[in-house]
Amino acid sequence: MSLQTDTIPASAQQNNFANIVNSRQQMVYNTALSIVQNEADAEDITQEVFIKVYEKLAEFRGDAALDTWLYRIAVTTAFDFLKQQKAQKRGGFLKRVFGMATENDVPHFDHPGVALDKKEDARVLFMAISKLPDNQRAAFVLNRIEGLPNKEIATILDITLAAAESLQIRAKNNLRTVLKTYYEKHFK
Repeated sequence: MSLQTDTIPASAQQNNFANIVNSRQQMVYNTALSIVQNEADAEDITQEVFIKVYEKLAEFRGDAALDTWLYRIAVTTAFDFLKQQKAQKRGGFLKRVFGMATENDVPHFDHPGVALDKKEDARVLFMAISKLPDNQRAAFVLNRIEGLPNKEIATILDITLAAAESLQIRAKNNLRTVLKTYYEKHFK
């Protein structure tokens, strides 16, 4: 699908953009929420993603599917947000040094894909996901939460298919370790 907006009148471009937002807003929000694990931040990131899409829609050549392009922008924007947030958190260092960080620092949010009776399990899982390196977290979220195939994940993350598969294997192994430690600590 190629959106050659330079030949489309401005009103049609706005309608095209509105259709993209309406049809894919939830997808972008869910992706951002899975990465940043904060509803308000995910909403801000979703808005930022669509601002970037609006600004770059004329440049979209259709080399990748529209959804792939949107996922790439969403993932990049979410991780940029996290990096910026980490740089601004000066007090977090003192919290870790003095041992004040607790498991209660686990994010509390309602992911739309989690059933009510699974909220506590999801909270622990998302705590573990937040401990993964960014590239592993992105591959895991895109595959296990968004349900994307490895080939599309490779395209979104601009890596090889083998690298996408490897990231998921490492993410699962790291999650297994984090969750095992958590459950041993809390359920002895």
